[in-house]
Amino acid sequence: MHRSSPYGPTYRTAFGSGWEEPAVIDTLEAAQVTSRRARRTAQFLHRRLRPRMSGGELTPQVMRRLANLERMAALAPTPRGVRLRKVQFDGFRGEWVTAPGARTDGRAILYFHGGGFVCCGLATHRRMISQISAAAAMPVLSIAYRQLPDVSVAGSVADGVTAYRQLLAHDHRPEDIVIAGDSAGGFMAFATALRAAELGLPKPAAVVGLSPWLDLDCTAKLAHPNAALDPYIAADQMVLLAELLVEGILPPDPALSPLTGDLSLLPPSLIQVGSIEVLRCDAELMAERMEEAGVPCRLQIWEGQIHVFQAFSAFVPEARPAIAEIASFVHEMTTKATQSH
Repeated sequence: MHRSSPYGPTYRTAFGSGWEEPAVIDTLEAAQVTSRRARRTAQFLHRRLRPRMSGGELTPQVMRRLANLERMAALAPTPRGVRLRKVQFDGFRGEWVTAPGARTDGRAILYFHGGGFVCCGLATHRRMISQISAAAAMPVLSIAYRQLPDVSVAGSVADGVTAYRQLLAHDHRPEDIVIAGDSAGGFMAFATALRAAELGLPKPAAVVGLSPWLDLDCTAKLAHPNAALDPYIAADQMVLLAELLVEGILPPDPALSPLTGDLSLLPPSLIQVGSIEVLRCDAELMAERMEEAGVPCRLQIWEGQIHVFQAFSAFVPEARPAIAEIASFVHEMTTKATQSH
């Protein structure tokens, strides 16, 4: 494993139908220290952002205003030395993000941004994706899949499968592809891999989820101690958003939660999650169910970290070693998959 910091994750899992304190099954490092800067970032977000994330209706008008996040992010300069190449799909866009030193040996990461299926896009996640490309030394195809209110979650996942098909059609071998995403993009990563398998497409080398939102049923999240601890993701707002995502779908579609799919179809996976975030229970439950399905899942719980802390590298020292862990896993899985073919 790469290690450039005293801050590291713990491997954990959870057992049982309800939430329980998980058993430690392996510890990457003895010292589970949260940096002072990470604590200050969490405190700042809790004071300034969480009150704005709680309460209020998620109307189509509000969701369209959230689109301003992407427009503002687009004003930021491209990280130095990073090459961008636009890609147009049928109904949605993407871009290749290639950091200096990235190899062109056919290996690639297919990445889905987070944003609760209502906001964010290529620009908001460009800096973090550039860092992943640099650490993994491979290009990343970032996808601006369609979102609410334009399409349902199923429509978003269909875009994910289309992007994966395109990679396969353009001489990328499945064993050279890792599908990744954060938050709602983590949902997209797992759901895309499952749907692709159901359609008979070959399995990618691995899946990576950063604080993935995997269960649109928020019952367990509301009962989890982290519902009150999460610095900026408000559980009540997550409930409202989940209701919008499943609205009008009766009976509920199993595809609305990757947790309910045939997880034996998945490749080996890495999940990173902060110890104090509300989505921790989703990560632990996916690790448990993948283990039951006989599929390797490496769950890293980073002590004291916030939702998708990897995106806060300017403020959170743990972000870079976490990205190094992702790069190490990607190399391990693509090398292993290539050797087995």
